[in-house]
Amino acid sequence: MALTPGPLAGSPGPFSGRHVADLAHDLRRGRATSAELVEQALDAIAALNPALNAFVTMDAAGAQAAARRADEELAAGTDRGPLHGIPVAVKDLIMIAGLRVTMGSRHFAGHVAEADAECVARLRRAGAVIVGTTTTHEFAYGPTGDRSASGPARNPWDQGRMTGGSSAGSGAAVAAGLVPLALGTDTGGSVRIPAALCGVAGFKPAYGAIPADGVFPLSRTLDHVGVLAGSAEDCLLAYTCLTGPTGREDGGVRVAWLDPDGLFPGDPRVVRTVHAAAGPLEEVRLPEGVADTLRETYTTIQSCETAAVHADRLATAPELFDSEVLERLRVAAEVPGWRYVRAMDARAALAGAVDALFDRHDVLALPTVPIIAPPLGLRETEIDGRPAAVRAALLALTSPWNVLGLPALTIPAGTVDGLPVGLQLVCPLGREPVLFEAARAIRSALRQG
Repeated sequence: MALTPGPLAGSPGPFSGRHVADLAHDLRRGRATSAELVEQALDAIAALNPALNAFVTMDAAGAQAAARRADEELAAGTDRGPLHGIPVAVKDLIMIAGLRVTMGSRHFAGHVAEADAECVARLRRAGAVIVGTTTTHEFAYGPTGDRSASGPARNPWDQGRMTGGSSAGSGAAVAAGLVPLALGTDTGGSVRIPAALCGVAGFKPAYGAIPADGVFPLSRTLDHVGVLAGSAEDCLLAYTCLTGPTGREDGGVRVAWLDPDGLFPGDPRVVRTVHAAAGPLEEVRLPEGVADTLRETYTTIQSCETAAVHADRLATAPELFDSEVLERLRVAAEVPGWRYVRAMDARAALAGAVDALFDRHDVLALPTVPIIAPPLGLRETEIDGRPAAVRAALLALTSPWNVLGLPALTIPAGTVDGLPVGLQLVCPLGREPVLFEAARAIRSALRQG
C-alpha cells in the first residue's frame, strides 16, 4: 500500500486524529485493549512504512508482550497513568535495551543497546509500549532528515518531500497515524522541524528537563529530548508522564508576535498563514545584532561539540559516514577552540537580551520553519526570489531557543501549497504551562473562525 500526495495522505493510519487521552479512556472503559492498539500500530507500519521509511527497527514480539502485561495490570487494578498501554515510537539514537539502535549510521549498523535510556525507562514505568525505532538523520546531524544509512524518511503529505530532521521518522510516524506519540531529540530544531513540516505538534522542553542519559550525543550543551504527537495536549500529557506535573497557568496569557524577518527571511505565504493562525498580536523584534550572534553561537557550539564526539571515527573510519555528513564534520573540526570558549561566554548575554522580550509578554509566537517542506535532496532554494540554503532556512527560527535552553512548542497552523506549516510558541524557563494555555487558546480561536 503506497501513500499518495495530498492533505488526506498526511494522516491515513489508525491513530490519525485520536488523542492519547481518548485512547487511555477507551482502555479503561474496556472499549479497547493495549494488545489491540499495538496490533493496529504494527499492521499499519507493515503496510505504510515501505512508502514512508519512518521506522528502522521493529520490536513486534516485545511490544506484544508489553501490551499483554499492560492489559493484565489494568485488569488487576494497576494503572500506571495516561500512557499505560499506549504504543510509542522512539528515535533511532535513544537506547532501548536489547534492541538494535543504529544512530542512522553504518558505524553502528549492528549495534544493540545494553540498557534503556533514562527517558525510555520512564516511558516503561509509565506503562507505554515501545513498538520500534524511527529514522534519524545520521547521528542527528542535519535538519533535512534525508541522510541516513537506512535511507530518507518521507513526508506523508508528499513522498517526494522531506520530513525535516533530524527526528524525521518520528514526525512521519505520528503524522501518518502509525503511532499516537513518539520521542525525538532536538539540538537545533530536530523535534519541531519535522513536526511542523509533517503537520503535527512537537515540544522541546527546557534544557535538561527530560534527561538525555542514554541518548547518543550530538552537541552535549544543546541536545534536548522532546516529544511529537497529534496535538499540544498530547505533548503535554507525555511530558508530564516523563517529568511530573507542570501545574496550570492562572489568568490570561500574553502572547507577542516575534517578527521572523529579524531572524531569517521567510516565504511570505508561510509567514502570512502562520500569523493569521496566531491572531492579532503586538509585534516585537529581537534587539539589533542578537539574531546574528545567536546564529554564530549556535553554529560554533554545535560544530565543536559534534567534532569532539566523532573525532575518533573521523580519524579511523571516515568512509563509513554519509558523504554529506562527513563533509560537515570535517568543516566542524576546523573551528578553533577559542571560538567555542567565546561562544559559551556569549550565551549569558544573549539570554539577558531575549529575556527582556518577556518583560511584558509570556509567550513569543513565530513560524516554526519559514518554508514549506522542500523536495528530498534539495540543498539550495529561493525564498521570495532570493537564494537561500535549505539547511539554514530549516534551522533559522528554531535553533535560537536551543542556545538559550528555552521551552518551545510547535502546533499545526494551516497549509501552503497543500503542505503543513507550523506555529512556534516560546516561553521563559519554568513557565511551560503558558505554552499550552496559548496553544489551547489559538486552537479554540481557529475552530471558532
